[in-house]
Amino acid sequence: MFAAVFLVTIPHSFGQKKVGNLAFTVSMEDPATHLYHVTFRCNGIPGDTLSFKMPVWTPGYYQLMNYAQQVQNFQATDGSGKPLKWDKTANSRWKVYPKKAKSVTLTYDVKATRDFVAGNFLDENRGYISPAGVFLYPEGRLKHPLTVTLKPYAKWSGPIATGLDSVAGQPHTFVAPDYDSLYDSPMLMGNLEQLPSFTVQGIPHYFIGYNLGNFDRQQFMADLKKIVEGSVAVIGDIPYKHYTFIAIGPGGGGIEHLNSTSISFSGEQLETRAGKNQLYNFLAHEYFHHYNVKRIRPVELGPFNYDQQNRTRMLWVSEGFTVYYPYLILKKAGLMTEEEVFGALQRNVASYENKPGHRFQSATQASFETWEDGPFGRTGDEAYKTISYYSKGPILGAMLDFKIRHETQNKKSLDDVMRALYQTYYQTEKRGFTENEFWAECEKIAGTSLKELFDYASTVTEIDYPKYFAYAGLAIDATPKEVPGSWLGISFKEKVDSLLVTEAEWESPAWKAGLRKGTVILKIDGRKADVQALSALVKTKKPGDPVKLLVLQNDQPKEITAVLGKKSERSFEITRLPNPTALQAAILKAWL
Repeated sequence: MFAAVFLVTIPHSFGQKKVGNLAFTVSMEDPATHLYHVTFRCNGIPGDTLSFKMPVWTPGYYQLMNYAQQVQNFQATDGSGKPLKWDKTANSRWKVYPKKAKSVTLTYDVKATRDFVAGNFLDENRGYISPAGVFLYPEGRLKHPLTVTLKPYAKWSGPIATGLDSVAGQPHTFVAPDYDSLYDSPMLMGNLEQLPSFTVQGIPHYFIGYNLGNFDRQQFMADLKKIVEGSVAVIGDIPYKHYTFIAIGPGGGGIEHLNSTSISFSGEQLETRAGKNQLYNFLAHEYFHHYNVKRIRPVELGPFNYDQQNRTRMLWVSEGFTVYYPYLILKKAGLMTEEEVFGALQRNVASYENKPGHRFQSATQASFETWEDGPFGRTGDEAYKTISYYSKGPILGAMLDFKIRHETQNKKSLDDVMRALYQTYYQTEKRGFTENEFWAECEKIAGTSLKELFDYASTVTEIDYPKYFAYAGLAIDATPKEVPGSWLGISFKEKVDSLLVTEAEWESPAWKAGLRKGTVILKIDGRKADVQALSALVKTKKPGDPVKLLVLQNDQPKEITAVLGKKSERSFEITRLPNPTALQAAILKAWL
């Protein structure tokens, strides 16, 4: 166990005395209870009343989490162990009355049952800590340094994975210069596996995880190194001393951090070409985020307000561009083909355009309203009025890239914008950029007005895809084409004696007739509703023909008539132009 921990902590430990007067200890003697026991010692903090708070969200996941709901058995004592009076004055706030005590110790338990990158989890095999949901902060002291000592379950033999620096000579003790750094440094411990590390420009990179699965570990780490190298090449600087990929186990989701990322991971994905593409894009996305959103960031995203939503109109840049860049990074690393890059962008465009939300919500609105809508838009009927910045953002990133390359005769690109934002706002001014500053930087590098692209981002103006893709010598098929047969417009799940509607396409014949998600179709033109009856509609009925449906809505039977229609779709297939100009050919070559 010591040797395993040595491998993880020593390369980025440093010799110094214990930092600050705030110290946490987290133990987990009986992980079957799913309880972390937290001891928080606060020495030398003056005040007759001290307020302690827990964040309501965690950076990187733009949803309210209500972490305080999981706190149990809260107690406060002075330095001698004498109980102190305390009150819970709000959902995420505790007030302690130390009187003249120079030392205050808080103890509490945190229920950890959510196996998710933004949650906390603990069982007999591993423990995962999302720090915003475990560590209280004294109000007004977010900039205070602190230490965290972990006491892993005695039966675990694996390393501890975290981006925090370890304290030399103090096993399992880590230091954070402030709470922002702590909350940005998740921790994983348990029966873990550490893959062989690699260095880029002399900086070590680790991959540590739980239940990684069966795959070629050596090849995977070689590919991961290429992903890191390709990302670094875009910006030209590595701003951290060490980086850790923290794989919490199979599942879904990932969250970026300053010098680590928490990811759901299964090596089984590497068995297929499609699975490998998806996984490598995901890893490149989370890694590139340490630049784009953690350091190249909208001004609203740091310093954080942990008491409420932190809203920005710019997630289409912070998230969307971080979908776009992995396509190019993987292509240049030899991990994606040209056709796969075209296909990925095609899916982004189709996902955005084939949903009616693009008529109602802009990319800037989707960014600002993500706290209510979620990253992929709302569910239910209202879903038809929202979009995902994960779809429109990469499209706008590609079009901005093409426009800059075209206007500068291929001398500049979106890379120059990203580097300028990094150098100006992160390195020099040490702050985020405003929306106006972002566009000003883009126009400065492009040497021309970008009003049309600004409108595409901030309004629901129809996008002229062929114009922008042609800059890079590409054609995109945006022509509507009729789909053969008649069209009802539902997705469904077959039951024993009925069909359950799982989606009714917006403004489809089904939608206009009143079908919605959750509607049960009992009969179709008098026949039992099944796949065969629905297929017969397409074969025997023409657009304009009526179809009678007996449905169940709100547990009430109801007869409705839908008038079948004709569906048209745009494929948005992306191909090379057959006869590109010299500039178009040069841009395409440099882009890929």
